[in-house]
Amino acid sequence: MRTTRLPPLLGPGIALAVAVVLGWSFWRSAGWLELCAGLALFLFGMQCLEEGLRQLAGGGLERLLARSTGTPGRGLLFGMAGTALLQSTTLVSLLTIAFIGSGLIQLAGGISVILGANLGATSGIWLLALAGQDFSLSPLALPLLVFGVLAGFTGARGKAAGRVVLGVAFIFLGIDQLKDGFAQLGGGLDLAWVQAGGAAGTSLFVVAGLVLTVVLQSSHATLMLTLAALAGGQLQLEQGLAIAVGANVGSSVSTAFVGMLGGNRSGQRLALAHALFNIVTAAATLVLLLPLTWLVKTTAGLAGFGGNDLLQLALFHTLFNAGGVALFWPWQRQLEAALRRWLPDRADPDLPATPAGEASIRRVHARHLSGPALESADAAAAAVALELRHLGELSMEVICQALCLPPGVLEAAGPDPALLDGACPPGQAMDAELLYQQRIKGVYGDLLAFMSRLELPLDEEHQRFWSASQLAAMEMVNAVKSAKHLQKNLQRRLAGPDTPVRTAYLELRAHLLAQLRALHRLHPDAGPQARAGLLERLDADAEAFHARFRTMLFRHVRDGVYDGLEAGSLLNDLGYAGELYRHLRQLFDRRGEPVSLQQLRQLSATT
Repeated sequence: MRTTRLPPLLGPGIALAVAVVLGWSFWRSAGWLELCAGLALFLFGMQCLEEGLRQLAGGGLERLLARSTGTPGRGLLFGMAGTALLQSTTLVSLLTIAFIGSGLIQLAGGISVILGANLGATSGIWLLALAGQDFSLSPLALPLLVFGVLAGFTGARGKAAGRVVLGVAFIFLGIDQLKDGFAQLGGGLDLAWVQAGGAAGTSLFVVAGLVLTVVLQSSHATLMLTLAALAGGQLQLEQGLAIAVGANVGSSVSTAFVGMLGGNRSGQRLALAHALFNIVTAAATLVLLLPLTWLVKTTAGLAGFGGNDLLQLALFHTLFNAGGVALFWPWQRQLEAALRRWLPDRADPDLPATPAGEASIRRVHARHLSGPALESADAAAAAVALELRHLGELSMEVICQALCLPPGVLEAAGPDPALLDGACPPGQAMDAELLYQQRIKGVYGDLLAFMSRLELPLDEEHQRFWSASQLAAMEMVNAVKSAKHLQKNLQRRLAGPDTPVRTAYLELRAHLLAQLRALHRLHPDAGPQARAGLLERLDADAEAFHARFRTMLFRHVRDGVYDGLEAGSLLNDLGYAGELYRHLRQLFDRRGEPVSLQQLRQLSATT
């Protein structure tokens, strides 16, 4: 089960009305109260179990996921083992969506994990079926409660282990409470009269299983209710099988909702793959429901539990999930290609140069950040690194536009002399302030919001990465702001007559362009000594140019070439050019490597 980071299903007013209705129903029916209390204990136990296991694993689960998708077989095994351990298909699916969206694993590996997760989820149903037999689990739960609380006083890992023990205890108490609730309700909740053999009856129970799973956010809770109803005689086996099919579809709804609405394109593809798997598997199961039911009863009879509806339901759940995996396994590559075709990568929109007003500004937003990435510190770090690269590309585009240069000039083998000697072509001059509002501000705001939403505990390496990334984003934004100030006089002077002042601005722009090209072409694969040496030369060139430019300015003022106002404007713009270079230069450490990338590599080495 997974309850975090999902939007609330009910608003405050509806929630209050539901609470009032439930309170009245509890007063009217003690059996209904027992049933709801058992469900609440069960759900709380599942939540404690999941949280405790995640705390015990630390970042081990995420690191194992990143290493386990090299081949389809390894991805399938991780999905099976991870879901069997955590008893949460939703959690494993959300982690996988987060890692795909952050670029840590590929879509093909994620599909294998999803197939394995659905198969691994069947282990929990066997445990629930065995626990739902005709014996009480409360005597086992009471000492577990004591031990779980005591473990919380033995340190962080002891507290996590105690959380697991408490989760098991509450699950045991919830199972007993559910059985007692169905026993007290008796014939008041007898659904056996509904004929599940017909298409209408089967469809009714499939929908019931789907809706109940979506509401409870746990297919395990739905199946536990079904097992308790089977044990109490309120359901027939065929009805329970239909509910199990619906619960399987419902288990992918939360994942699909979070992946489609809160994820990027990569996460959306995997969320769609998960939904397709469950829907197609459910449809195939319903078509073959009669032969599958016969196979379950025959196998159960041969295995010696032909009269046990609970174990037969667990066997059915295993068979139809295994059949779904067998159906999808040969078509993984085709499914991946289809998903990429149905959901192509988004490109940043071409935005108008002059909007009618502030309200009409359409902003570019983050491309790689998604809610599921917040499920893992490693996935969140990788997503931030990708988004910093996106922000860097947009920042360089805006800076080039502010300098009246096309963005492609940084990629060209050499700048066009005619381009360096000219002004912005008529009708193509872009306002840097507007470009900042359109292309920078939205992405920067999304980055800050994303970083503030991370609630996971961070070790020292992750904290250093987080700080370095925040500083890197701020330096990019400040570089763009320096370019905005520089554009005001630069664009006007370049469009004016050929004067000494215009010549000075051309020289300033040529120097700044040479610096930008050198930083842009600083390849991360080059050796650290080569990168460090290039940055030292750039720093020395920048210092020498500024000294030479200031000397030239004061000489021209003495000679009457410039007046004081023109010299003041040039000095101010020389300062803005220096700030622009320094902000971009701060993105590199002393070895010439981007700070955020270097921190991310350290994270990978430590994990």
